[in-house]
Formats: sequence, structure tokens, C-alpha cells
Amino acid sequence: MREPFQPAEVLSEPVGSAALVQAWAESKPGVSGGHEEGVFIVFTRMNSLEVICWPMGEGNCIQVPEHPGCAVSGMPIIASFHTHPNTGPDYLQEPSETDKRGIREDPELKGRLYAGEFVIADELIYLITPSGAVREIGRRQALLGEQRKD
Repeated sequence: MREPFQPAEVLSEPVGSAALVQAWAESKPGVSGGHEEGVFIVFTRMNSLEVICWPMGEGNCIQVPEHPGCAVSGMPIIASFHTHPNTGPDYLQEPSETDKRGIREDPELKGRLYAGEFVIADELIYLITPSGAVREIGRRQALLGEQRKD
């Protein structure tokens, strides 16, 4: 039986890291005008990872699709993530209390393989664990292999 996925394992998988890079770009990051993007990363019957995109969010919110039993289309969710693309002073980069509560209090996100929810921000990537605790995983550009565009 497969052990639970570790955050570093999700980020090191090409499917996972590519999905994070793409979602960040598509969320139109900047001082304002961006929108949240999110996905579930699932473990397929072929023992590989697949990305299931959520409907596009708004400036600082996104609706999480149904995920009964911590699964989508019968495939277990190993991680979820969403972006915090707006970098202006009116927006939080770190996970909000609503983000933390949403993960902590969602009984459908307590699957055996679920590592938690990544929040991708301008400088850092955070992880909200299934218990609602937040950890800084590292600098976004370094973890996702992106080049600085200053």
C-alpha cells in the first residue's frame, strides 16, 4: 500500500511543479487585477499523478469543487493548491484564516494520501496541512525553477 505523499515529493514531480508554474502564470500575478487559480493533484490507477483544474476564481477567492472521500473521479487527491496572485497592500500573500479553516474543517480532505494544500504566493510557497497548520515550504522561484523577471 502506498505511503502518504510528502510535500517535497509533490513539488519534485514534473506534473506537480508544472501545474504550479502554469497556475501561477495564468492567475495574472501583480499588484492587483489577478485571480486565484487552483487544482487537485490526484494519484491515478496507473500510479502516476494527474492534475484536475478548478474553475477560475476571483481576485482573492476561489470555489473548491466537490471532492467526496478526498477523491475526484475515483482517484485519491494527494494535494491541492491555489494561488494568491495579488501582491498589493490590500491582499494577503500568506494563507488566510479562511484558507486554514477550509482545510482543517473539511472532512473530505482527510484522505490517507493527502499531503495538504499549497498556497503559491509571489515570494513563498506555503503548505496548509490537513490539521490547518501552516508551514513555509520555500521560495517560489527556487522551488519551481523560475527565473526572476525584474
